Amino acid sequence: MAQLSIIVAPDPRLNQPCEKVVSVDADLVRLMDDMLETMYAAPGIGLAAPQVGVLKRIVVIDVSKDPDHPKPMQLVNPEIVWASDELSDYEEGCLSLPDHYSQVTRPARVRVRYMDRTGETQEIEADGLLAVCLQHEMDHLEGVLFVDHISKLKRNVILRKLQKSKKQAMVDA
Repeated sequence: MAQLSIIVAPDPRLNQPCEKVVSVDADLVRLMDDMLETMYAAPGIGLAAPQVGVLKRIVVIDVSKDPDHPKPMQLVNPEIVWASDELSDYEEGCLSLPDHYSQVTRPARVRVRYMDRTGETQEIEADGLLAVCLQHEMDHLEGVLFVDHISKLKRNVILRKLQKSKKQAMVDA
């Protein structure tokens, strides 16, 4: 396995919709394993393929927060097949927007259909942190960041700070 570079916003690759995966093969499984290693090292609880420069509909998640008992999920072509009318707020962050957080309102519960690492179709119903994480990571597959769910003013402040940090990092390099 290998750690991948995480793309930091603003970057046009983070705003592009991803293509559907045709089949799960050894290369795709290796990519998902590398994505998990990258996510754990960051550290994070979710990572979508476009965050590592791969514009395919792939997500990895582990909300267990227990390094001794990880519960990784690898989802290919995930789609929400049901969402509750009940909403919940959660303070979200993102590995592609480091050190920035904001309250986001999303459906409290979702049912997601996806292919697992063997290519089998699965469904999961989720609430709480898992529901938030699934929706957040699946947004990435549509080119949507969590800051797209907050006010334009707050979004622009965050993106300007990230752009300034990127420019400073290039000067320091």
